[in-house]
Amino acid sequence: MEGLLQPTHLLLILIIVLIIFGPGKLPDLGRGLGKGIREFKDALRGGMSSTESDKKPEEKKT
Repeated sequence: MEGLLQPTHLLLILIIVLIIFGPGKLPDLGRGLGKGIREFKDALRGGMSSTESDKKPEEKKT
């Protein structure tokens, strides 16, 4: 499966998505995808912060 995501493959996928959803829906799809990725990252950080909250918070040096 060498070269599965070559630029020509990505271009073909983009063209198919454009045909299926149309150019008007692409901003909404991008916005939804970005929101989902952001929520996923926040959830990962939330899980990590619970283990970090057990440690003493560092004092700020001013």
